[in-house]
Amino acid sequence: MRGANLKLQSAINMKFIIFCFVFICLAFLIVRSSFSSSSENSKETLMSYVKTQNCPCNKIPPSLSDTIIHYATSNITPQQTAKEISVTERILRRKSPSNFLVFGLGRDSLMWASLNHGGRTVFLEENEGWISEIKAQFPTLESYLATYDTKVRHSDDLMTSAVKSEECSNVVDPRKSECNLALKSLPNEIYEIEWDLIMVDAPTGYHDEAPGRMSAIYTAGLMGRNREVGETDVFVHDVNRVVEDKFSMEFLCEGYMIQQEGRLRHFTIPSHKARRGRPFCPPPKPNST
Repeated sequence: MRGANLKLQSAINMKFIIFCFVFICLAFLIVRSSFSSSSENSKETLMSYVKTQNCPCNKIPPSLSDTIIHYATSNITPQQTAKEISVTERILRRKSPSNFLVFGLGRDSLMWASLNHGGRTVFLEENEGWISEIKAQFPTLESYLATYDTKVRHSDDLMTSAVKSEECSNVVDPRKSECNLALKSLPNEIYEIEWDLIMVDAPTGYHDEAPGRMSAIYTAGLMGRNREVGETDVFVHDVNRVVEDKFSMEFLCEGYMIQQEGRLRHFTIPSHKARRGRPFCPPPKPNST
């Protein structure tokens, strides 16, 4: 009798286990089916919304496609080497979309605007005819005429007078500066924007009668110092030349220099408004050369 009871109990336990297993499997299948159906419905709803909104999410922006086509079909190489370009590109990768001011308008301008995709890139050019020519090719580029009243042959005198002048070490809006190096005739909008990056690759500076980059370098540094907060990355190209070498070290400051790659120097200029009492130039870094 006892053996019969044990057999009956075992049979009941087995049935209970089987019932529980079947119940769990059914519950799993129901939940899975419901989740799958919900996911499919959500996907269909999203795709339907995208289609109705005519979303261009899977398309390259026109500015980038224009850039790709231009450089893929052009035999003209950029004015900077790949290593020099990479210095600015790394900062743009970190800061973009940003406000990027470039002294100079050239064959590489489309590249700079594209690397700052979504930001604002503005070019300042000394040659009005060249602005018209580039605008005809690349109408999306934003550029303005910049005029200079300096000459490379006067650079030594300009340096001497600026170093002696207290006005040139005052941090103010360039339009209000009494320093003879400050550019005051740029479009007002240029002075009112806080630029995250400034590239000095113009004006012309390879002969004595050229305007030279003395004022562009000084003004770039002044704009960086005059911002409310933060810092401005300033890049100067062609530092193998005397003017670019001396003026960048004097007015962008050796102590603010981050690196030099080839003919390109990179400086980081902090706001002098955010911390009153900063010296115009900090002491040179111990490892600077």
